[in-house]
Formats: sequence, structure tokens, C-alpha cells
Amino acid sequence: MTELEKYIQTYFGVNKDDLTKISSFFKPSALKKGDYFLKTGRHSDRLGFVQSGIIREFVFIDDKEVTKWISTKGYFAVDLSSFIFQLPARWNIQALTDCELYIIDSKGYQKIGQVIPRWAELEKLFIAKCFTVLEDRIITHLSMTAEERYNHLFNFNKELFNLVPLQYLASMLGMTPETLSRLRKKAAG
Repeated sequence: MTELEKYIQTYFGVNKDDLTKISSFFKPSALKKGDYFLKTGRHSDRLGFVQSGIIREFVFIDDKEVTKWISTKGYFAVDLSSFIFQLPARWNIQALTDCELYIIDSKGYQKIGQVIPRWAELEKLFIAKCFTVLEDRIITHLSMTAEERYNHLFNFNKELFNLVPLQYLASMLGMTPETLSRLRKKAAG
């Protein structure tokens, strides 16, 4: 079972037949380190699921890179508003390592509803899951100190700290690289 199938099964509880039908719309693809899955301003016509590797979602604001999210195995890579509403993408999505993805294009995404009668319900669950992750991130940023945010991410995914440049993690955590460095030293000592 692929990571994509595990994700669909875990979060949506679909039967094996529907799981096979849904996953058949996703095609394997690869990104090399440094390649872009999407660039700001373009229209997103595909949604990716990370089978392996690391992808960063970021934007330039006032000549500064701001990292929104770092996707690892088992996460989606998408500018959702661009994919769903056909708006210009706000986010750059770039491979930080060589990546294996499962990709569905917008036409395939629309066709799922013709094949899976429960698709409207499943899509609603998917969007709700995305929204919940966003809400959790907002609560974390509003209610936790920088040290608590660092500890939260470190405990959630320690390997990121050895695989991702620290300035990207600092940006995602809403702190300067210097603050992140200080917190790492404090935690190690």
C-alpha cells in the first residue's frame, strides 16, 4: 500500500474498491532537488502527495522568503486556492530533496466525482482536514512562545532539523534564524 493509499484509508475510511478507484487517478512523478512543483502567479492545475522527500511552500514578501509549510512523506503539496478556484498561485512549491510524488491533475480531480458516489462527502472531509491543520498552526502561533513552537515542531518531526536549512524552519516557526539557533543550543544544553 502506498503512502497515498494509507492516507486516504486513514482519514477517509473508504472501502478497498473506492480506494483503488481514487488512487488510480494519481500518477507517480518525481521532482529533483531544487525543482519547482509550482511558482507564484501561475495557475495550479495539479495536486501532489509526497511519497518521499521534502517540499517547501514559501512566498517572497518584501524581498524576504516566508516559509508556510514543509511537506514530508504523507502530506499534500498544493496551493489549494489556486487548485480549487483557479486563482493565480500565492505559493512557490519547491523540492528541497529529490522527491517522489503522486499527482492528480484538475481534470482527474473533477472526474473522481463521476466514479465515486461519496466523493462530495470525501472532498468535504479533505478540505476540512486542510482547514483543521491551518487552524492548529494559527493557534500554535498565537498561543505559544517561540520556545514552545520550537519544542512542538521538534517533538513532532525531529528529522526536519537535520534535513532542512534552519532558516526555512525558523521562518515556518515565525522566528529569526538567530532565535532558532539560541533555542536549539538551550535545548541541547
